Amino acid sequence: MPGITDMNHTKEIWEETIAEFPKMWLQDEYVGFQGKHWSLPPRKILPKPYGKSHPAMWYAAGSPSSYAMAGKMGLGVLGFSVQKVSDMEWVVESYKNAIKEAKAVGDFVNDNVMVTSTAICAETHEKAVEIAVGGGLNYLQSLLFRYHDTFPRPEGIPEWPELLPEYSAEIIELLIQEELMICGDPSEVLAQCKRWEQAGADQLSFGLPIGISYEDTMNSIKLIGEHVIPEIDTDPVHRTTRFRQAAGN
Repeated sequence: MPGITDMNHTKEIWEETIAEFPKMWLQDEYVGFQGKHWSLPPRKILPKPYGKSHPAMWYAAGSPSSYAMAGKMGLGVLGFSVQKVSDMEWVVESYKNAIKEAKAVGDFVNDNVMVTSTAICAETHEKAVEIAVGGGLNYLQSLLFRYHDTFPRPEGIPEWPELLPEYSAEIIELLIQEELMICGDPSEVLAQCKRWEQAGADQLSFGLPIGISYEDTMNSIKLIGEHVIPEIDTDPVHRTTRFRQAAGN
């Protein structure tokens, strides 16, 4: 779709395009498409997905209204968490209600909410907070408000390239208390993950701050892998894999 300069039409283009991907994956020879914004003649499209059906389809959501829209289309949601857990509960609920009546654009409904959150795990709470303070979280947050124009910009957020002030231990503790980040010892991290589970999230994806050391990064991964994941991820088969395997049955 070369030559597109008016970004106001991107949602319309997306809606015109999204249902064509499953056809390209599943039809031996794609029947082609002629739409308002783009067209493609019939042709064989390779490579085809390996295994049954096609890969799960997801929608990256940055605003609450996107969740319900994705649910209606049978898409999983890749949710980028910029709110506390309690503020996200109704958003997840809107998705779960919408997906009950989904008209899937793909071969199957991918009933999944995946939430992304900053996560730091250490042997003690104090060590985890210390790591977070040096993690450069102010840089990440400043970037977030710059490139995600769908996120609300609170008063006091400086214009790029000026950055938010560096986070102190007090700010990190407040973020933990307000459920805006996952941080602590293994038992605390497990409890924080359980809160997302209670809110209706099906999966959690952790992002580690860019400023923490390799050693602290690997230690976080090790502690979460040993003490947190086994307590909440007890199904050997991925949820999305089950939906794909059941497609067409």
